[in-house]
Amino acid sequence: MSGLAITSGFHAVVGEVRRQQVLDVVRGAAFIGALLLAWISLRPFADLGELEIGDVSTGNEAPTYPAFGCLALLMVALAMRNDLRGLKSLLTPSFMLFGAWIGLTVVLSFDPGTSIRRLALTACVVAVTASMLLLPKSQGELMRWFSIAVLTLLAVCYLGILLAPQLSIHQASDLREPLLAGDWRGAFGHKNIAAGVVAMLLFLGIYIARSGAWISGGTIVVLASLFLLNAAGKSSLTLCISVLLLTSLTSLFRSLWMRAILLLTPLLLLNLLSIGTVMSDGLAGLAKLLPLDCTFPGRTDIWTFALQSLQQRLATGYGFVAFWGSSAIQELPEGKEWAALASHSHNGYLDTALGMGLPGLMLLVVVLVIVPLRNFQAAGRIGNDGPLAMALLRIWLFGLYLSSMESFFLDRADPTWFTFLLAVFGLHYLARFRVQA
Repeated sequence: MSGLAITSGFHAVVGEVRRQQVLDVVRGAAFIGALLLAWISLRPFADLGELEIGDVSTGNEAPTYPAFGCLALLMVALAMRNDLRGLKSLLTPSFMLFGAWIGLTVVLSFDPGTSIRRLALTACVVAVTASMLLLPKSQGELMRWFSIAVLTLLAVCYLGILLAPQLSIHQASDLREPLLAGDWRGAFGHKNIAAGVVAMLLFLGIYIARSGAWISGGTIVVLASLFLLNAAGKSSLTLCISVLLLTSLTSLFRSLWMRAILLLTPLLLLNLLSIGTVMSDGLAGLAKLLPLDCTFPGRTDIWTFALQSLQQRLATGYGFVAFWGSSAIQELPEGKEWAALASHSHNGYLDTALGMGLPGLMLLVVVLVIVPLRNFQAAGRIGNDGPLAMALLRIWLFGLYLSSMESFFLDRADPTWFTFLLAVFGLHYLARFRVQA
C-alpha cells in the first residue's frame, strides 16, 4: 500500500508540474499575443490606394471585437489566478468614478448605439491591459516577453518595407495625403501612428538594455530609431527626444511638485500652442516659431469647429466617443461639410470633452495625468524606481504630449492607446507592489 501511495503522489507531482508548465506557456502566449494583436491588428498593411479606404486607423474593425473579447476573458482569468490582489487594487475611487461617468455619458449619448459599441471594445482593451502586467512572475520574464513582442513587430514592419513597399511605405498614389510619399508606415495605417508607437518601443528597448539584455535591447533601439527617422514623424521624434531629456532630470528632483512642474508644464504649453492658437492670435504667432508642427493645414478649422460644437454640450458632451463619425454631426453649415468625414480633432483632450463634457475631461486628467505621476513618485519610495519604472514613465509622458496633437484616448484598440494604457496600469502596480527580479 505504501508503494502505491508513493507512486500516486509522484504522479500527482508530475501532473502539477505539467499543468504549471502549460500555464506558463499560456501566460507568455497571451501576453505576447495581446501586444501583437494591438500593434499589428487584424488588418495590417492596408492598401491606401483602394477606393473604399476610409479611416486609416487600425484595430477597430468588426473582427477585433470578438478577438479582444475572448482575450479579455482569458487574461482576467489568468490574472485572477496569478495575482488577484493586484486586480483588486484597481478598485480605487478615481478609477471607479471615471468609469461611472463614462457609463452616464453612454446613457445620455447623442448616439447611444455608437457609444455602446465603442465602449464594448474599449472595456475589453482596458481589461486586457489591466491584466497583462500581472501575468509575469518576475522582471526577467516580463523583459523576455516584451523583447519577443517588440522584435516581432519590428521584424514584420521591416519585412513589409523590403517585400511589399507599396503597402508599408506611403505612395504618391495614396488617395489620402499623397504628399507623404516615401515615409515609412510599416504594418500601420499611417506614418503618424507608426512613429508614435515605434517611439514608445524605443523606450522599451532602452529598458530591456538597461536590465541586462544588451543584444535584444540594443537591437530594438537601433531598429526603432532607424524606423522613426524614415517615418518622418517630426512631432514624435521631437517629443521622443524631449521625453528622454526631461525624464533624465527627474533624479535631480525628489519633490512631487517639482517633478510635476518639470514634466507637466510642457503639456500645458503644447495645448496652449495647439488648441490655443484658434483662440488667440498671439499664441498662433508663437506656435509658428516652434520646431513642433502644431498647425498642420486644416487642423485649425477642426479645432474651431470642435470648440464651437463643445459649447453646446459642456456638461455631458455628445456621448462616449460619439461625436466624430456618428449621427451627432448633422445639418452642417456651408463650408463645413468636411466635418462629416473627420475621424477626430487631432487633440485627445478636446475629443474627451466632446465625448464626455468638461466633467469627463477633468476626471480623465485626474486618472491619466495626475494619478500616474503620483504612482511614479510612490514607486520610488518603495524601491521600484528602476529601469522598468522609467520606461513606463517615458511611455506615459510621451502619450500625454502626443495627445496634444493626436487623438487616441479611449479609442478602443488603437495601438498608441493600448501601449499608453499599459504604462498607466504599470505605474499603478509599481506604486503598490514590490517587483521581483
